[in-house]
Amino acid sequence: MINVLVVDDSAFMRKMLSDMLTKHEDIHVIDKARNGKDAIEKVLKYEPDVITMDVEMPVMSGINALKEIMLKHPTPVIMVSSTTKAGTDTTIKAMEYGAFDFISKPSGSISLDIHKVESDLIGKVLLASKVSLNTLNLKPIVPKKTLKLNEQDNHFSKKEAGNQSVKGLTKVVLIGTSTGGPKALQNVLPHLPKDFPHPILIVQHMPKGFTKSLSERLNTLSEITVKEAENGDILKKGVAYIAPGGYHLKVRGVGTSVAVNLDQSDLVNGHRPSVDVLFSCFDSIDITDFIAVTLTGMGSDGKKGLVNLKETKRVIAIAESETSSVVFGMPKAAIETNLVDEVVTLNDVASTIIKYC
Repeated sequence: MINVLVVDDSAFMRKMLSDMLTKHEDIHVIDKARNGKDAIEKVLKYEPDVITMDVEMPVMSGINALKEIMLKHPTPVIMVSSTTKAGTDTTIKAMEYGAFDFISKPSGSISLDIHKVESDLIGKVLLASKVSLNTLNLKPIVPKKTLKLNEQDNHFSKKEAGNQSVKGLTKVVLIGTSTGGPKALQNVLPHLPKDFPHPILIVQHMPKGFTKSLSERLNTLSEITVKEAENGDILKKGVAYIAPGGYHLKVRGVGTSVAVNLDQSDLVNGHRPSVDVLFSCFDSIDITDFIAVTLTGMGSDGKKGLVNLKETKRVIAIAESETSSVVFGMPKAAIETNLVDEVVTLNDVASTIIKYC
């Protein structure tokens, strides 16, 4: 049995979450807590396998409780977040402090329709119970100095980098990730130098709202520009574009430039945005070279897209190793294609990207 501690300041939400979880035969709600302080006491008493943690609570917030739990008794924690700006910002920070993943409340702090996330919640609890605590405690490395490009001598500011329109674009970096991705991206993008010579397109499986907070957080930590992709954005070197939640990230030609093309077509592999869609959207675009990176995540999204990309373009494929992956599903699926050129730990992903620039 997977013993779960449910933490929420609302008695209604505690009951609803507990009722949903106990529908699964392998899950047992060992106890409930009404705030972060109460949660810490019960974690030390009952030693649960997984915790669901409300983000905003009186007495002690979810994120403060998370920090203390990861110090005193590391445990996989799934944050239960509202979609307010404060809620999404705090949730992104929770990923840095060791939270396994999160689910978003459909309609505010007390969501009468919380049943909408039942299958997602149960799936994440089952997965969290198997995760290696070593990967959750892997701290994001924010460098004092970024890595240097090989044989490059381009020096321009972050602001100038964002103004460099890529005409006659020949190479693009593509990154796909899911569970564990926010922290993984924080171990990659801040290491890239401000004169990074290619645009970067990123699919991170996340709901609407959270990708905005993620891009803003990564932008403050990075010398390159990181932004949530907007329809019509012209791809520019030194800029990373993160697919907004609820939209597939594609591209289209605009004269001699290449632009972001967002759409809300059908889910692919259960996702929108989808890594397969990103990896497969360049068939009609005259770009010859790619660096395709698959980081931590559940499932196999990106596997078919990588096969398609390798068949039609010149591609260096990089996958995160099992050693550092929070969830080895997506990297493993990529490796199983036998098309991956480099399998590296998370701390070596940025330097490997730069090696092939």
